[in-house]
Amino acid sequence: MTLARATATTSSRNSWGYGFGMVDILPARTNPHRSGVNQTLGRPKRPKSSYIRFQADLPNECWQSDFTHWRLARGNDAEILLWLDDHSRYLISATTHKPVTGAIVLATFQHACTQHGTPQSTLTDNGFVFTTRHRGGPNAFEIELLNRGIEQKNGSPNHPQTQGKVERLNQTLKTWLTARPRAHTLTDLQTQLDEFTHNYNTQRPHASLQNRTPAETYHARAKATPDHNHTGHYRIRDDTVHATGSVTLRRGGRMHHIQLGTSLGGTPIRMLIHDLNVIIINRDTGEILRELTINPDKDSQPRGLKPGPKPGNKKGGMPKGYKFKKIRKSRDIP
Repeated sequence: MTLARATATTSSRNSWGYGFGMVDILPARTNPHRSGVNQTLGRPKRPKSSYIRFQADLPNECWQSDFTHWRLARGNDAEILLWLDDHSRYLISATTHKPVTGAIVLATFQHACTQHGTPQSTLTDNGFVFTTRHRGGPNAFEIELLNRGIEQKNGSPNHPQTQGKVERLNQTLKTWLTARPRAHTLTDLQTQLDEFTHNYNTQRPHASLQNRTPAETYHARAKATPDHNHTGHYRIRDDTVHATGSVTLRRGGRMHHIQLGTSLGGTPIRMLIHDLNVIIINRDTGEILRELTINPDKDSQPRGLKPGPKPGNKKGGMPKGYKFKKIRKSRDIP
């Protein structure tokens, strides 16, 4: 077995912590079974150059997101959530958490939209914090995307190459952090992330960007916006709650009346419909007003509340446990 030895000069090292000394390049390990199959079928090994490289045409056309793990100085684990513009490699957001949750994904995305505009689409893996539509229904982040008319894209399971840019960013970030004193707290780590974000966006040119920085590329062209074509897995219908507290939905030639409550009369709503499953949200606030499965045999879809005053309502009737006082008879009363 021959050994190819490549040398990179120390001049390639810069403030980012890149650059290497002697690098030994060994032949890649081969899978005997796969090699045998390829030889039998006469199929050569697929070269890397044959892979199709994808890049969005405009800023905000696609945001990639992922999170990675990082250990603090005291051994505590932290997680770093990243949002990256696919077109320009502009780092939209880098935040640290313990841990990353679905609520955090939603909050950071909403803040990023406020700061940088709404993207046309998102690209993530199939982690629970990003998608649960195949596990009984969409999560809050997916509902937010549907409500904004943003197309959601998810990579194939066990195929991180689909989110290659943000995966590569994870490596770049960890190389940069490793070259610096390890943070003791989440606050310290966030300070380092803010510094990294500024340097990465404004001081580090990319060869794939014609040696421009991500910030220069991101701000050079008009930004894409959502198509509002709602190409997701849910059919979308906008309506207003009737004064009687209901909305109507026609399915299979039958009109269904979905009850929401008279207190919501006049509220603008958006229905996300997938087969018999319906999610109704407030179009102004994004609040989920009701989730239900349509009963196809009934026109009215009640809320399932028992009649009478709500628990804790003291209006009407005597308090629970009240004892009536005995009236003493008076001698003056015949």
